[in-house]
Amino acid sequence: MFENEMKVEFPSKSQNESFARIVVAAFASQLDPTLEELSDVKTAVSEAVTNAIIHGYENGSGIVTIKCKISDRTLTVEVLDNGKGIENIDLARQPLYTSKPELERSGMGFTVMETFMDSLIVESEIGKGTRILMTKEFKLI
Repeated sequence: MFENEMKVEFPSKSQNESFARIVVAAFASQLDPTLEELSDVKTAVSEAVTNAIIHGYENGSGIVTIKCKISDRTLTVEVLDNGKGIENIDLARQPLYTSKPELERSGMGFTVMETFMDSLIVESEIGKGTRILMTKEFKLI
């Protein structure tokens, strides 16, 4: 059984979203993914990190933490913030719902994460932050 893990922390600045995508993609490359699988992971990570920056910290300062783990052929990605938290997770997970219509957000973040990953768990506490846990299983080619 193959196992590995990593953790990275960075300031909640929008320019770090692309950094997060690349770091997780580089880590996932150990599983010899297809380009499509890698693209799926990068897209889901982008959405999770963008949510932390825009909604969690409301473009203010804070730290976004990403923890990744590989176990066998499964990648687990955890994105954490210590921001304001999500008031109603069920509502936030509804397609097209956005708490920031003035920013013209699409409201599809959680839907995108669910579509591109095999599982998605969202945990949040008001005033304490949000934890997004996603997994993706990589098939042997």
